[in-house]
Amino acid sequence: MTTSLDEDELCFPQLLNSSCRKVILPYYESLFTYIILSFICIVTVILNMMVIISISHFKQLHTSTNLLLLSLAVSDCIVGLFIVFQIDLIDGCWFSGDIICAVYFTLGNVSTCASIETMVLISIDRYVAICHPLHYSTKVTIKRINVCVCLCWMFSVLVHCPFLMNNLEKPGGFNSCVGQCVITLDYASVLADTILAFIIPVTVIVVLYMRVFVVAVSQARAMRSHVTSVTIKRSVKVTAKRSELKAAITLGVVVVVFLICVCPYFCFVMSGHGSMLDATSSVFVITLFCFNSCLNPLIYALFYPWFRKSIKLIVTLKILQNDSCDTRIL
Repeated sequence: MTTSLDEDELCFPQLLNSSCRKVILPYYESLFTYIILSFICIVTVILNMMVIISISHFKQLHTSTNLLLLSLAVSDCIVGLFIVFQIDLIDGCWFSGDIICAVYFTLGNVSTCASIETMVLISIDRYVAICHPLHYSTKVTIKRINVCVCLCWMFSVLVHCPFLMNNLEKPGGFNSCVGQCVITLDYASVLADTILAFIIPVTVIVVLYMRVFVVAVSQARAMRSHVTSVTIKRSVKVTAKRSELKAAITLGVVVVVFLICVCPYFCFVMSGHGSMLDATSSVFVITLFCFNSCLNPLIYALFYPWFRKSIKLIVTLKILQNDSCDTRIL
């Protein structure tokens, strides 16, 4: 009876001496975790696919800014798909093999790094559009955006592929038991990745968004100071206040949510656990890391009216009609 119970607690019962033990969770806690992760996975993929289809299909949305949103949606959609592996890890067992473990970590980091770098490009785009509006059309072109997006993805691949190659030399060599997903990272690579993929991008995003916010507020105040009519002045005053509030909320959500979702992961990696990253023991920080990809389309896309209109056209299958790509979305 004891042997049967022990076998049920093992990831691979046929490997009694080398198998990892399952994480035994209460039924309702396990069910709740499964539902939450499944919901995040489905919502992330669906929302980002909506962005991808909308921008790719409708010609009116083929703008430089939307190309950045498209790149962001592609990277976030990939990250959303990788949440499936976190769902499999609810009981603490990895069943996909050692090679898939290394590929999982690498592609997940490549996609997330591309997402972060794209957010930097979006912040630069918005900075130029608001702070230098007269030069926006000449400085920000579709050709330049395409080049920047390609460089962004190439950079993400070049930074993280060495991790994959190092761990493919000895797949599973750092696992303490069968059914574990552990990869090794040298401290120099972890430090370089943290600086290039987190510290520098976050600094750029915060600085540029603060500059955008300051300029937006100053422009709103300048508009109010030049209004002479009392009636118009009141109207502009209300509009300016709403504009300031909306800008503050939007920029605050962008920065704060991003930091909340991403900081725990990089803190975990930079800690003593960073040299050997375990997909089982770091489920929470990895899931939170991926959850940012679910929030990105909400933050960056749902604020745009064209996105809500395009969703209606997609859901009602009107995009299958002839010349639907020429539909006026804006």
